[in-house]
Amino acid sequence: MAELVIGPLISMVKEKASSYLLDQYKVMEGMEEQRKALKRKLPAILHIIQDAEEKGASRPEVADWLKDLKTAAYEANNVFDEFKYEALRREAKKKGHHSKLGNEVARLLVPARNPIVFRYRMGKKLRRIVQTIEALVTEMNTFGFRHLQQAQSSRQERQTDSIIIDLDRDIVSRSRDREKKKIVGMLLDQASNMDLMVLPIVGMGGMGKTTFVQLIYNDPAIEKHFELRRWCCVSDDFDVSTIASNICQTNEKGREKSLQELQSIISGKRYLIVLDDVWNRDADKWGKLKTCLKQGGKGSVVLTTTRDAEVARIMTMGVAEAHNIENMSDEHLKEIVQSRAFTLQNPNIEEQDGILSGFVRRCVGSPLAAKAFGSMLRDRTSINEWN
Repeated sequence: MAELVIGPLISMVKEKASSYLLDQYKVMEGMEEQRKALKRKLPAILHIIQDAEEKGASRPEVADWLKDLKTAAYEANNVFDEFKYEALRREAKKKGHHSKLGNEVARLLVPARNPIVFRYRMGKKLRRIVQTIEALVTEMNTFGFRHLQQAQSSRQERQTDSIIIDLDRDIVSRSRDREKKKIVGMLLDQASNMDLMVLPIVGMGGMGKTTFVQLIYNDPAIEKHFELRRWCCVSDDFDVSTIASNICQTNEKGREKSLQELQSIISGKRYLIVLDDVWNRDADKWGKLKTCLKQGGKGSVVLTTTRDAEVARIMTMGVAEAHNIENMSDEHLKEIVQSRAFTLQNPNIEEQDGILSGFVRRCVGSPLAAKAFGSMLRDRTSINEWN
């Protein structure tokens, strides 16, 4: 059953390889070709992973391939974690606030790394991983896996809404309480003096941006403060008329009519609109929608979530900068793993505590990774299976 975590692991590598921090602080300088190779190969694996896992149950050679793929995915995740830590070190050095990174990252700050040594060491690791992935993809093509539609990683298929799933709600709420109070305070106080505030929430995939905004959206003080609240999942297609229709909750297809309807509905009302999972970098498209959104009442707010710092820069309005979502603490990540791993059993927690901590470290602040590991561990009943 361990192979069930391979899909999320590969997705994590794909997201980490695309992190804007790596570009911003040039931590992969000289390794561009290896990075491009991974970006080409990983989607191909994701397209067939569901069929591979199904076949692995009855074909030993596929099971062995999946085992090797899992090992490579773990190694790749660790390598990209090192790249991320180095980017955070450079960011902290530039901004002069090392303490915000947490103990694990802070230990990497002193002494400062020699960039040449870092590049040589990491380049060697990355080349080995890319060679392994390329060999696995070559072998993969001999198995005749099916490209299943549901396994494809199209962002366009993703849909979200304002409802928080009950499982883990208490854990996530406690873990984000201080961060949530900060944003709620901005929306209730700071925004009240503006015609429109646009605040992007930025972070890599799996960090819990959508859930965090759901907590804000459903906060009692927010519900009471705003006359109108709307949630819109945007994803790949930043179509202004579609977004306007979704906000208005109509099926209006015409561009002009949908934009007029939007202006009519929000006119004079203090509103909160969430635009979730935005990828659009076209400033003109955003400018068209923003012009309509300015027709709302004083104190109106648009909250957006995005993985792209450039998208956040384009959309930010009324605040100095976007909000970068914080890594979830190891304590709360551990609770998420336990909540899923121990739904059917109640093992000796002390006995397995060290192993759990190892899985938590691999999550690197990501609630999505914690959920994946917890689900993987749920069907394991012995220490040997956990190791």
